[in-house]
Amino acid sequence: MLDNFNIENILFLDIETVPQVREYELLSEPMKKLWKKKAEQLSRFDKFTEEEQKSPALLFKRAGIYAEFGKIICISTGIWRNHSLWIKSFFEEEEKDLLIGFTEMLEKAKEKRFVFLCAHNGKEFDYPYIIRRLLISGLKVPAILDLSGKKPWEVNHLDTMELWKFGDYKNYTSLEMLATVFGIPTPKDDIDGSDVARVYWIEKDLPRIVSYCQKDVITIVNLFLRFQGRKIIDEKEICYV
Repeated sequence: MLDNFNIENILFLDIETVPQVREYELLSEPMKKLWKKKAEQLSRFDKFTEEEQKSPALLFKRAGIYAEFGKIICISTGIWRNHSLWIKSFFEEEEKDLLIGFTEMLEKAKEKRFVFLCAHNGKEFDYPYIIRRLLISGLKVPAILDLSGKKPWEVNHLDTMELWKFGDYKNYTSLEMLATVFGIPTPKDDIDGSDVARVYWIEKDLPRIVSYCQKDVITIVNLFLRFQGRKIIDEKEICYV
């Protein structure tokens, strides 16, 4: 499986997102009204407690997964070079600074033979979220991310969750689940996605989130290697830059 892909031509990535502000009451009045409408829509399709259904403020903890109400606080990337995995993370207090650093890296990556991006659930979440936040920040979308005008076979976005589906579109399979079944160390040994907003806004511990994001990237690379029938990475082969 995936034997035709050269892992050195792939840039692996993962993002962490949070609501744009710490709590609902800190939103501007127009954004409060828009979130209230969004919360009403969500309550029709998702299972919430009766209290949550009546309170847009309680549901605001979920706002980070929507690019219109959230922001990116970390993008971690991984590249395979000379039998080592090189991890680099972009994290700043200002999201625009983070995005600038990431897009500059992508532009330089064109000179280093990167052909594909790879993330877990990237086609549904990471890639579109990054693109939307770039546009909101007034930044240019790098060619490797831009889908406009591309034919399906020209799209260079890989997704380990989609690869695992083998055409079955009825099921969501988490990275933690696949790591477990493939015998890969779980990235959820400290926090998971539901903890990120709290750790960022309440505990103000961005380094802890960066570490979590980096573990996800390592797990995605390991999963891709297992898909190729290869052994997972030894910790000694991981370098942080």
